[in-house]
Parts: sequence; structure tokens; C-alpha cells
Amino acid sequence: MSLSESPHFTTTSKPIKSASLPGDAYVLSLAAIQSCYAASSSAPSNTIHFYDKSNLRPVSQVAGHDEAITTMRAVPNFAGVSKETLVSCGKDGLVKVWDERTGSASVQMQGLAAGRKRALLSCDVSANGMTVAAGTDLQGDDASLLYWDPRNPAAPLRVHSYTHSDDITAVHFLRSSSTPLRNVLLSVSTDGLISTSNADEADEDEAGLHVGNWGCSVAQAGWVRGRSGSPGVWASSDMETFSAWSGELDMVYDVDIRQPSIHGQDLTWVTDYLIGCHNSSAIPPSRDNDLCVFAGSNEGDIALVTRPTLSDASVPWTLERLWTNAHVGVVRSALWDEESVGGACSYVPAE
Repeated sequence: MSLSESPHFTTTSKPIKSASLPGDAYVLSLAAIQSCYAASSSAPSNTIHFYDKSNLRPVSQVAGHDEAITTMRAVPNFAGVSKETLVSCGKDGLVKVWDERTGSASVQMQGLAAGRKRALLSCDVSANGMTVAAGTDLQGDDASLLYWDPRNPAAPLRVHSYTHSDDITAVHFLRSSSTPLRNVLLSVSTDGLISTSNADEADEDEAGLHVGNWGCSVAQAGWVRGRSGSPGVWASSDMETFSAWSGELDMVYDVDIRQPSIHGQDLTWVTDYLIGCHNSSAIPPSRDNDLCVFAGSNEGDIALVTRPTLSDASVPWTLERLWTNAHVGVVRSALWDEESVGGACSYVPAE
């Protein structure tokens, strides 16, 4: 695999604005809601901090979770109300939906399976806001997908315990209208499986749609726009490998994310790890890949890397942009806010 410099390549060596969490905590994840950015912090605080989008000044904070926050994201719809809403889950076994006006959790769902409280490692909300899903850790022989109706959050609507056999590290609802099914859930696990399920199906045997076996522990995953607008899937492993899959979960390619590099007289970039991916609305529909990949170096630098197509593994990667000298350690999250500043792009990396 090769990496080429984009004709429009730019580099930024100084952040426009910066902010730091109080104490010794570091940022785990970032999300954008209304006028604020939200940053979830590590132990011992496990709090969520809000920063003004225009100047990154602290606005407020909420207690977050009693144990480690494992996922935090903004969803466009919750319980049928179309509004950017912040959702988080944690090892305390709770999914929380936050009301930024009151600084409290407006809805709270507890992860219970077989009568036991379960640590939650991942969560998401369906496109219509009427289904909440979460993935649990492994306890005994079971790791479960839990589903709630947010209008009745007291107990899970259903529990699927056979989709995965180890920690469920990520869940993502499909937000494309290209499939006749309303609620398609992508889930990945340290068991090496990448799965899609019909979240509306109560019978777990009938709920499974497709399964791909990568054969390695899967750390991150998400949807990607494929050929003719049909959905595809990307995934990354704990070993810094990166893969692309068709909507039926047939593997398209599997690469070491550290392989594509540039060694030139004026520019050198070598990826040390994957930070995360972003589906960009700026990429024209004519391309069968709307994925932007954020990669990091051990020195704390960040690169934005793209590929013009999902379907051809031989096509080179393109280095679009570098951000340097903003961080001194591993970058755990990067947020591309395409809606801020009149549609301009704002990148908010976090150590």
C-alpha cells in the first residue's frame, strides 16, 4: 500500500484554540452538540466537560458515570425528537441521555442481562431515535446486545446473547435509507466477528443478517458509503490493522494502517496508530467511499488520510492534512465538526 501527498495538502503547526481538562484526567472521546463540544474524561473523575465551540472556554460539566466512560456520542434524534442529543455509557452498567440545560441525565437505562448488571462498552441510538442499543462485556460465557425503547427505559426491550462470544467493543446503527430494514445494527467484538442484525427482530436466530470473521480482536468499526450508495463497513483491530467490508460482510481488503507512509525531502509521515474515522458530507456522492481516516504518531501529531474508492485495494491512500505540535502523547479522539463556523471544518483532537 502506498501513500501520496494530496495536491491540496496543508499542514498546521499551531492550534487555533486549546483547552485542558482539570486534574490528571485525559480526554477519552469528543462530541458536538448545539453550541458546545463535549469531552469525556478518564478516571478518576469520569466526568463530561462542555466547552464553547467558538473559543473552547469551559461552559459546564456533569458527573458522568460512577465508573469508566466507554462511549460518548451525539445522536441526531432521540425518542422521536429531532435534536442533537448527547448519549454515553459506562462500566457502571448505565446508558445516560444528557440534558445540557439542566446538567443532568434526562433518561437512564441500566444494562441488565439474566438478572445481572453488566458493564456497557458501547452504545448507539437508531436513526429514528426509537431504539437504543448497547454492547456488554463478557461475563461467564455471555456477551450481550441490549435493546431499549427509550420511552420505557426501566428494562431492556430484548437481550441477544449469542451474536458475540466476547466483549462487544462497538455498535452503530445504519443511518442510510438504502436498505428496506429500518434498524440495522453493526456490532463488533474482541471475538473477531463483525455482525449486522435487525434490531427490530425479537428472535435472535432471525435477527442476524450477516457475519464476517476477521480472526482478530476488533476495536473500532463503522459504516461507510459503498458503491451506488449501498453501505459498507470499516473496522480496525487492536494490532493497528484496518479492513473494509461489503454490506454483506465480505472482506474487501485488510491492511496494516502503519504501512502507507511518505518519506520525502520536504515531508515525512509514518502512521503509528489509528485514531478514528469520520464520514464526510463534503465527499461527493460519485465516490464510493465517504470515509476520512484520522491517524496519529507517537509524538502526538495527527494526519487526515483518504482513499477515493472502497472497492479497489490497489488504489493509493492520500495524505490530505497534518496537524503538528499540538499534543505530546497518544491522541485518543478526533472530531471533525463540519457544521461549525458556517460550514467550515473544525478539528478537535484530544490527548
